[in-house]
Amino acid sequence: MNVISFRKLKEFYEIHPDAKPYLTSWFKTVRKAEWKDYNTVKADFRSSDLIADARVIFIIKGNKYRMVTRISFEHKRIMIKWLGTHAAYDKINAKTI
Repeated sequence: MNVISFRKLKEFYEIHPDAKPYLTSWFKTVRKAEWKDYNTVKADFRSSDLIADARVIFIIKGNKYRMVTRISFEHKRIMIKWLGTHAAYDKINAKTI
């Protein structure tokens, strides 16, 4: 999968250094993945959740952080729509962000 964009991850873990090993591990796994549908995502990330509009929520560092993504299985791309703390996640609408 092509991740758009790694820069968002880097900017986040520069502010939250405890997230770095989790985000870099996530990135490495996703880059190697050849997901065909959400079931193949779930095989790699059991705690992920599928919501509206091909959006998948990933739990980072034991639910301390959350990441909202949009996946195009056809084009093999995953776009990071939002990344933040669990508390900040509760204040957004993940379906429209």
